Amino acid sequence: MRIKILAILFLLTLGCTKKATTSFPLLLYVPENSSLIIKINDQTAFLSQLDQNDLLKTLSATSAYKTIAEKTACLKYLKSHSESILTFVELGKGNFEGLYITESSEDLFQLNDSIQKAVANISYQGKNIHTYQLDQEEYFTTEIEDKTIISTAQILIENLIRNQNNLKTNESLHKLFYIADQKSSANIFINLNLSKPFPLAFLGETGKVDVSKFSDWAAFDFDMNKDHVKLGGISIAADVASKYSKLFSNTRPLANRTPIFAPFGTEAIVSHTFEDYKIFSQNQKKYLDRSVVIDTTFKEVEEIGFVYVNQQKAVLVHTYNAETILHYLDDLKVQSDEYQGNEIVTLSKGDFLNHYFNPLVKGFRAKHYTILENAFVFAPSMELLKTFISNFKNASTFEKTSYYKTARRQLADESSVLFVGNNKGIEYFLKEFADEKTVSQITTDDLSQYTFAAQMVSDENFHHTTLLAQKIAHETHLNKTTPLFTLGLDNQIATNPQFVTNHNTKLKEIVFQDHQNVLYLISTSGKVLWKKQLDGKIQGAIEQVDLYKNGRLQLAFTTHNQFLILDRTGKEVRPFNFTYEGGNLNPLAVFDYDGNKNYRFVVSQGTKIFMYNSAGKIVKGFKYDKADSPVIGTPKHFRIGKKDYLVFKNEGGSLQILSRTGKTRIKVKDKINFSDNPVLLHKNKFAVTDQKGTLYLIDEKGKISRENLMLQPDHGIDATDKTLAVMNDHILSIRNKKVELELGVYSKPKIFYLNDKIYVSVTDIQNQKIYLFDSQALPISNFPVPGNSIIDLQDMDNDHKLELVVKDQNNGILVYRIN
Repeated sequence: MRIKILAILFLLTLGCTKKATTSFPLLLYVPENSSLIIKINDQTAFLSQLDQNDLLKTLSATSAYKTIAEKTACLKYLKSHSESILTFVELGKGNFEGLYITESSEDLFQLNDSIQKAVANISYQGKNIHTYQLDQEEYFTTEIEDKTIISTAQILIENLIRNQNNLKTNESLHKLFYIADQKSSANIFINLNLSKPFPLAFLGETGKVDVSKFSDWAAFDFDMNKDHVKLGGISIAADVASKYSKLFSNTRPLANRTPIFAPFGTEAIVSHTFEDYKIFSQNQKKYLDRSVVIDTTFKEVEEIGFVYVNQQKAVLVHTYNAETILHYLDDLKVQSDEYQGNEIVTLSKGDFLNHYFNPLVKGFRAKHYTILENAFVFAPSMELLKTFISNFKNASTFEKTSYYKTARRQLADESSVLFVGNNKGIEYFLKEFADEKTVSQITTDDLSQYTFAAQMVSDENFHHTTLLAQKIAHETHLNKTTPLFTLGLDNQIATNPQFVTNHNTKLKEIVFQDHQNVLYLISTSGKVLWKKQLDGKIQGAIEQVDLYKNGRLQLAFTTHNQFLILDRTGKEVRPFNFTYEGGNLNPLAVFDYDGNKNYRFVVSQGTKIFMYNSAGKIVKGFKYDKADSPVIGTPKHFRIGKKDYLVFKNEGGSLQILSRTGKTRIKVKDKINFSDNPVLLHKNKFAVTDQKGTLYLIDEKGKISRENLMLQPDHGIDATDKTLAVMNDHILSIRNKKVELELGVYSKPKIFYLNDKIYVSVTDIQNQKIYLFDSQALPISNFPVPGNSIIDLQDMDNDHKLELVVKDQNNGILVYRIN
């Protein structure tokens, strides 16, 4: 209703013919080249709102904030009883000076001993100009008729004195003053005819965006409290087709659908809508000064959206009839792939969107596309489209994020242009205005609790405009397991992806190896940090160690015939590049007996056992350097009480439980026909199973207890001290509580202990489904999810939410967030 009232008032104002000079007398003193004008209706409330706002406190360390604060420091020494105006004028490139105008009063100046007033007054054309020193900034003041004028630049005062008999009001500005909400503590007016209006000019010299192309003037009612900043008002443009806002003239805005299709992990969206494509194309023709309208291939389009996620951008084209577009795209089709039931098409040409939708789309190359309902999604990579598909099918979309919901409550239902983003999302756009230093100051983690939005709703001769920064007071979590990103490779993946720690950022990264023996390190956003060609396949899991006890972590592992340690950049750490003739190595075992990083690395090859120290030297005191029969799997280290136990499984069924020196600590008399499961520690006993499904528990005295669990030979087990998980056929047992899953081929169970909670995971390799349960065998909500390998589970980005990584089909990885 308020928007409609504003529209009526504005249209009435346009037709008003009486002189504007009487309505707002203070406007007479506003210089024509003013960049930013603040009409202060209630100075006490205005300053109080500025002082209490948390967002401004967060930004107080930025150079832009400090510059603005210096130019407005005088306000706290003034007490105006009526409305006043604070305006900024550019004097020289990037040098803005302030000018304050108000009604004169005896108690206007609230001075104290710290304020220095110049002894000598300056006389200029019969007027006195007084000088004050406030907070290291010099101010000049004079009186013209019954108005007090204060400025940080003497020349602005002199200009007003010189022209005091010929002062004029800007007619457009007067109209904006007329419809401004007088109940707001302040109204803000920005002169967009300037390419770098105040305060954008303080954001650096590298900006690429010329805001003068958007509109002429923007007027906002000031709405600020502790948790939000909201500027709502209108922008106007003269009847000039070259203004960006004119692209949406005479066509009604629509409800924005881009948030419905954007993935949950999206950092920002920008959506443009128009009810009538024909009118839009006519506006586009005028804007671009073209002689003819572009052909009607995309005539049924009603929304163009941009989705920013994981440092990539996708373009969404929403249409109510896809026939002509499909026909056009079929001629560009190179190949077609299928992902979760959706077709992903590779295109031979990718710049057509720039042609059809310039200036909305510029510099974008559409290499692939897919269709979600009535929306075409174009992207530079197949992995990004897979993220769209998996999130959409999982109903994990941007519209359900807390920051979109927060912004949505403050905005109109329909938009000609809509932006919504978080602190990472706004960074994309700040880079268009600001230099790198300023961007890094503004887009700090301190802003992660805010949502940011901008909206333009096109009307007849003006546009309703809203800018918003809103704190998310109570974040609501989508009760979904949300796909964050996918990464596809040309080659199949050979090892299960796993998380490792980046010692610089303390975040988790991902390592895995493909079938060409290339090792990959992947960032938290899905970017390939480095690749390294190895001679063979990695055996078992990769271990992380701190060889030099300085917090820098290395990757340690064995391949078929090598023992390697790599540093964070993928370079080999000398002397850890050992090659073993004949190969056939078992996975590497890393022992850290006392947690002091005096590592012991155990490499086993058949009956040979090599134990190295942190310097890469053979540990001479370790006596078990040759077994009676080949070692099976990875040797294990356990501590019970104050005693260390090194456990080796050998072919023929013998179980060796040794001391640190390699001497027998517990003699196990029985021969066990070992299953393909590791030795585990459960209830302070060594636990193994045989191929007939019998569980053996061996205590510190060598006493063996047996329990026939009636398991299949290919069963899987995992255990902690109190929890035993068993996967047998399609029956999962956790602490003797059984869960019957659908028929399939299941991986071994894997137990994770994170955030004081037990998680148990199994994967149905046949049907490509991941299951996750708690310690009571209760399913974690919204599982199973797609995936076809054993998972790894961690808090990848230290936000107290868990992420899991898994193979995606055969040649990709998929990362989920558990909300």
